[in-house]
Amino acid sequence: MICPHCNHENYPGVDSCIWCLLDLSSFDVPIPQDRIEKSLVEDPVSILKPSPAVLLHASTTVAQAIQVMLDQNVGAILVVNDASEIAGIFSERDLLTRVSDDPTGYHDRPVSDYMTANPETVKVGDKLAFVLHKMDGGSYRHIPVLKDGKPVGMISVRDMLRHILGLCRK
Repeated sequence: MICPHCNHENYPGVDSCIWCLLDLSSFDVPIPQDRIEKSLVEDPVSILKPSPAVLLHASTTVAQAIQVMLDQNVGAILVVNDASEIAGIFSERDLLTRVSDDPTGYHDRPVSDYMTANPETVKVGDKLAFVLHKMDGGSYRHIPVLKDGKPVGMISVRDMLRHILGLCRK
């Protein structure tokens, strides 16, 4: 990128000019070409109206967690510790990759033994493009949504697709 202040040619992706130190981040903002791109770049996560997060304590058994997932019709649940902070996420993928490989009677073991610890999260004010980038980069189908550091919802790939398809119909 060429600095608009000093005309120094910088490497692509740098945040500031290496010659005059001008902040270049605001000059490298994508320009939306249609309403879908506009929504992805400008709309916050809150526009998706995330479904409330299903929370279970880390000591909940795998059998109980599976039953909650079935009863609530969700593909992932958030696992919280004693301080009600997110300790992990337990998803359908964890069932397929971790639980199914364990022949030791997982039913009565705590869900914390099989969860994905310290999951990636997004905030209600984050832009949709940021969420898609995180989901794609980590191969996540579900991502927790936080407000003031507390879990308030869960976004799924299906939520994102539903939003994008709604924009296509307009």
